Amino acid sequence: MENSEPDPSRQRNGVVGVLLRGEFTDALNDGLRYSVSLTQSSLTVRRIRASPGGATLVFNLTDCVGCRAHGGPGSADVGAYFAAYFYPLQRRWMSAGVARQRVEQRFRVALVRDPLANLREAERWARCIRDASVLQAPRRDGVVYTQVRRPCRVMILVNPHSGRGQALQRFSAHVEAMLTEAAVPYTLVTTEHQNHARELARKADLSQWDALVIMSGDGLLFEVINGLMEREDWQEAIRTPVGILPGGSGNALAASVHHYSQSPPAWNEELLLSCGFLLCKGLVGSMDLVSVHLASRQRLFSFLSLAWGFVADVDAESEKYRHVGAIRFLMGTLARLASLRVYRGRLAYLPATEAPKEPAPSLCSTPPNQNSPETGTREDSLLPGLDRPVPGSWTVVREEDFVLVLAIYQSHLAEDLWAAPGAAADDGVIHLFYVTAGISRPALLRLFLAMEKGGHLACGCPHLVYEKVRALRLEPDSPQGRITVDGETVEYGPVQAQIHPGLARLICG
Repeated sequence: MENSEPDPSRQRNGVVGVLLRGEFTDALNDGLRYSVSLTQSSLTVRRIRASPGGATLVFNLTDCVGCRAHGGPGSADVGAYFAAYFYPLQRRWMSAGVARQRVEQRFRVALVRDPLANLREAERWARCIRDASVLQAPRRDGVVYTQVRRPCRVMILVNPHSGRGQALQRFSAHVEAMLTEAAVPYTLVTTEHQNHARELARKADLSQWDALVIMSGDGLLFEVINGLMEREDWQEAIRTPVGILPGGSGNALAASVHHYSQSPPAWNEELLLSCGFLLCKGLVGSMDLVSVHLASRQRLFSFLSLAWGFVADVDAESEKYRHVGAIRFLMGTLARLASLRVYRGRLAYLPATEAPKEPAPSLCSTPPNQNSPETGTREDSLLPGLDRPVPGSWTVVREEDFVLVLAIYQSHLAEDLWAAPGAAADDGVIHLFYVTAGISRPALLRLFLAMEKGGHLACGCPHLVYEKVRALRLEPDSPQGRITVDGETVEYGPVQAQIHPGLARLICG
């Protein structure tokens, strides 16, 4: 939104492409009258007989989530009303920077004495604004999108215990009204126990849903992804668009989705508002998944990260600080720095240049079965069996003493940890970081503080190594340790993984 004359974004033979033009009164004050015009890219509102300067508002339809029309509140009111809902980036009230903020423009239509005729006109405006705003979704150059079917049917899964136990409250306060404004019908499902979301995703009639949306931390989406991949119709099921609304304490995927939209940094409620806005716009892009093989031959699918050592310990041990929200990771980091550990093991990887990008979604010719090692090994063509040596094309890391190993495939590891600055949801690579033994506590702390703004790779730390890979194997030797996948603790022991580019679909911007 800006206080200036409209920029004629589309012209033919010198004529601005105006779709609709009309004069309406303010919905709350008949004494205020406006000239309103709609183009394919903007809604322009000009106050009639206003003094020069500051009288014209231009709303970009890229920021519009919906428009609704309705009749007057009683038989005495022959007028009708339409309201357009925008979430433009505006300056924050109390701090520097910009964030999405709700703006409503509501008008009264009273062109004739016939209430039905006025309602038809209000509905015509609402329909045209909605249609134009769909075409103005915030697409990024070079990214291929589809869209969630409209009108869409969305299942929203909420973990009421995630984060500080405020997920339901935050949904009601910040997201519910936005979905209503965008005319997005949804069914809210509250998870009742661990793996409840996994069971729902595995058994749901997906023909009834156009998207599955998670209002929680990253753990609930981990359940949904693996539930979809355990279905007999997994190849079709995994193409169901998934969305994320931050309701946990980490919110790594939500922060990544916000980052991919090229919006300024946001946290807490601002991040929730941004992800809600992207959900309403309904753009769908590809998302890589990583198949992870554990020593027990169990096979998991990951959308975020695999970690061993310092990062995994902080993630798990900071659970006791969950009640304080996202700051739990800072508290966990400081606690783990006080008793820094070194982990012994072997690491090997296939550099990204050694393997061509696979097509999606042809992961394999048969449905995955996590209890079948033979099937799992055959499907992951880049991985030998865990009992076999890695191929000669792989790089074997000479060091065997590590502070941490982190394989990540999104940009963020948490709301305030920009771990892989060059990552995209569908770039087809695993971003592998490892820190070798010998790093001092202050140097390690500096790395994590620099990670807040993605500056850790510029620190010049000789103990930090970064590689882009297609597959990796980790074989811990230390008897004590922890491995996490998408923040969830898994079986400790040898583990290997490979990327499957573009296998899933993510609601993003």
